[in-house]
Amino acid sequence: MAFMEKPPAGKVLLDDTVPLTAQIEASQSLHSHTEYIIRVQRGVSAENSWQIVRRYSDFDLLNNSLQISTLSLPLPPKKLIGNMEREFIAERQKGLQAYLDVITTHHILSNCELVKKFLDPNSYSVNYTEIALQHVSMFFRSEPKWEVVEPLKDIGWRIRKKYFLMKIKNQPKERLVLSWADLGPDKYLSDKDLQYAVKLLSSCSHPYIYKITFATANESSALVIRPFSEKGTLKDLIYKAKPKDPFLKKYCNPKKIQGLELQQIKTYGRQILEVLKFLHEKGFPYGHLHSANVMLDGDTCKLLDLENSLLGLPSFYRSYFSQFRKINTLEGVDVHCFGHLLYEMTYGRPPDTIPVESFPPAPSVFVVSVLESILTCEAMKNGMPTVSRLLQMPLFSDVLLTNSEKPQFKIPTKLKEALKISKECIEKRLTEEQKLIHQHRRLTRAQSHHGSEEEKKKRKILARKKSKRSAYESGEEHSAKYSNSNNSAGSGASSPLTSPSSPTPPSTAGASSIPPAPPPPPLPPAAPPLSTEVPTPQPVSASRGALLSSIQNFQKGTLKKTQTCDYSAPRIS
Repeated sequence: MAFMEKPPAGKVLLDDTVPLTAQIEASQSLHSHTEYIIRVQRGVSAENSWQIVRRYSDFDLLNNSLQISTLSLPLPPKKLIGNMEREFIAERQKGLQAYLDVITTHHILSNCELVKKFLDPNSYSVNYTEIALQHVSMFFRSEPKWEVVEPLKDIGWRIRKKYFLMKIKNQPKERLVLSWADLGPDKYLSDKDLQYAVKLLSSCSHPYIYKITFATANESSALVIRPFSEKGTLKDLIYKAKPKDPFLKKYCNPKKIQGLELQQIKTYGRQILEVLKFLHEKGFPYGHLHSANVMLDGDTCKLLDLENSLLGLPSFYRSYFSQFRKINTLEGVDVHCFGHLLYEMTYGRPPDTIPVESFPPAPSVFVVSVLESILTCEAMKNGMPTVSRLLQMPLFSDVLLTNSEKPQFKIPTKLKEALKISKECIEKRLTEEQKLIHQHRRLTRAQSHHGSEEEKKKRKILARKKSKRSAYESGEEHSAKYSNSNNSAGSGASSPLTSPSSPTPPSTAGASSIPPAPPPPPLPPAAPPLSTEVPTPQPVSASRGALLSSIQNFQKGTLKKTQTCDYSAPRIS
């Protein structure tokens, strides 16, 4: 087959769901415009960052492209006069930073190709629509019975997955959808196992799995053909959207927010849980549940995109469950994603934040009970319930399923073992990512606590106490030294003559002309009586001997007489 012949080599498998953050570091004025220097970071590692330079016109162009979402984005307005003033540039920089914060934290916008190309042009410079067309053209060379009706531009959220409306030449009224997808970072199957597993998907028969007409894969991508449904997906039903419209237009800003009826929630929820249980028992990894991956066929929900986990594609909700270390298996991922889907069915929109602190009024307390077991902070800490546990809860336990089709999906033992190893590798990468995020969160929390005003005050108080303590200790040490010096001075009076510090005995001659000496220091304790034995002379150095000799040979008669004016006597006027 021509589709299998020429895969591109040396590809970098990038996880497009890892969030990008952007911080404007500086601005510079050049001629008649201002450039903003932006630091962009992928994930939590500061090493995985780069700088880009953007003008206001670049922001304006991006914003115009994002208008398809009908969201009101906070881009600062244009200004023609005075736009080079320093105060205006500083104010505009704040506004542009607020704009970046919005588009990088909005779940759908942050994953769209427009925003990714704006922030990371090097990684998203490839035109994936052209690559998809090349692969589809090669496929048609060997399968001439298919024909492209039209490309379905941007109907999905993935950057590296493209869709085409198809038909069979001898059945022109029947419409099908061809999806082409690049391989992702979680592709751990060998090329041989991957090709076999993708082809096996068309043999899967289950009342709640959407039928695959044709599927094939090579070393770089896969191609899958399914029937096209005019009714669309479960997400189209919730948002009252047209299936062929672009993803941003359909789901970013719905005109009317309204959840489904209670009976629909119960029935659809039970059907989805049944197919998840089936896949888990078969050892087939999924991990890609969301409302746009559930096709509606009458009153029946049918799961889409079983090939995603085989191709190693990251999940739509990965940026959510990668924050919680207890969600570390694909079964747990499926349950967490089911919580998102149930919330969307109930309230007509996704939750604002995860975990959810409180739930709005719901059609039934049993709905809230299920949501609390999956999306609350306590659930994130304790881990996800099993699918079997959810099926036993009152919301789903009394739902009667009328479909009698017998499920069939035979997976050979060898392939089942390869799928098990692949699943373990996917979970290992998830665990490692969660560990990095957890470490980063702890570090950020510690830095934030260290830099808080309350903590700064505590550190100042401790510094003052330490300073006072050290000053007190140094004062005590000084007093002790002074006391020791006095003691050593007092003991010096009784030192033997051989000590170089011994004072010379005062002379009696000329005492009247010498001012009176200060009072002597207090006498030390009485020394023990001197021995009558002559001490054995000790050897002395030459310099010390010279000093002693000079002292012994001193003659006071050689001193010059001086006149001293004594002012110490009291004066009476």
